[in-house]
Amino acid sequence: MTVLADAGWLNPLIALLQDAQLGLLRLLAWLGLAGTSHGQPAWPWGLRLTGENLLIDLGQARRLALTLVVLALATLCLLLAWAWRGRRWFFAAAVPLLLLVAPWPEAEVVLVPAYPTSFHRSPTGFSADAIAQGRALYAAQCAGCHGADGRGQGPLAAAQPVWPPDLAGPLLWRRADGDLLWRVLHGTMDRHGRPTMPAFERLTDSEAWAVIDFMKAQGAGQSLRTTSIWRQPIGLPDAVVRCAGREPRRLASWRGQRLRIVAAGATPELREDPRMVTVQLLPADGSAAGQAADCVTDSAAAWDAFALIAGTDRLAGTQLLADRDGWLRARSRPGDAGWSEDDLLCRTDAAPRGTAAGAAPADGLGALIARMDSEPVRFLKGGFVH
Repeated sequence: MTVLADAGWLNPLIALLQDAQLGLLRLLAWLGLAGTSHGQPAWPWGLRLTGENLLIDLGQARRLALTLVVLALATLCLLLAWAWRGRRWFFAAAVPLLLLVAPWPEAEVVLVPAYPTSFHRSPTGFSADAIAQGRALYAAQCAGCHGADGRGQGPLAAAQPVWPPDLAGPLLWRRADGDLLWRVLHGTMDRHGRPTMPAFERLTDSEAWAVIDFMKAQGAGQSLRTTSIWRQPIGLPDAVVRCAGREPRRLASWRGQRLRIVAAGATPELREDPRMVTVQLLPADGSAAGQAADCVTDSAAAWDAFALIAGTDRLAGTQLLADRDGWLRARSRPGDAGWSEDDLLCRTDAAPRGTAAGAAPADGLGALIARMDSEPVRFLKGGFVH
């Protein structure tokens, strides 16, 4: 996203829009003024602010940013008018003038249709078990139109009023998770109100969230197969991990630390690295030789989820790196001699910004980690961008 690279203020602005709306929804729910939809507070309006269009129209983004500054000044004037009796009329008169000169952006750029579930968050935690459940549901309910690989080439695709979208593209990441939930459970329509996808009301909420998790994991793997990178950020699938002499814990509990996932198999001698937590992924059938790492996860769902995201049927020997925020960033394939910056598969299109002042990393893994840390995944609307 070169626009974001050129405008460092834009991503915080988009995050501010999202946080402000989410905060408003929580306030309404706390006051008892918001209903519920599918188990969470419902967004009460048919429109919401969006950040996606601002990436396309940077001029409108600047106008919105300036308008927010003017609104902040108008609010300050109101407070001063209330507190400063001697200047009350001066500050009160300034408010309409400020609102008049504000460079209001075009409404169609910053406002998009909303659903009651637009700000819902998935309760699954993007777990390997949810992905496995979603795989079975997708095969039974969705593959006929969207295809087994999600590319929209299913046997029933040609009979649909609109050709199914390619789920390996940016579609799933351009929409908030709550919007996806609504479309799965309530179907979709074109601009004339004609149905283009049926509603899957027979699915429970948890089943619909599981389908969304699977579609994201599958889309990430298909992206890796066709483009050799994760074009859209993909999270680390959560799973139970057993560490020697300690209580079981989940992968998500290491949030804030880097993680290395090593699929047991054709790998060189496995060594711990102080720069990251190493977790060995074992096949559930016990076909891999003994435990080499201090921490392991051995569920069939975890193996299948990582294979799906890595876009391979031969996961053994593959290594994956996740950053401190839980995003998968790099992959090393079986037989690779070592790590390099070329293994960073979740990255910006811009040139590396460089590392902090000091000695350059002495090894390829160090350089990869430095770049990974300097280019974090950034928030956008309901999804994320590199």
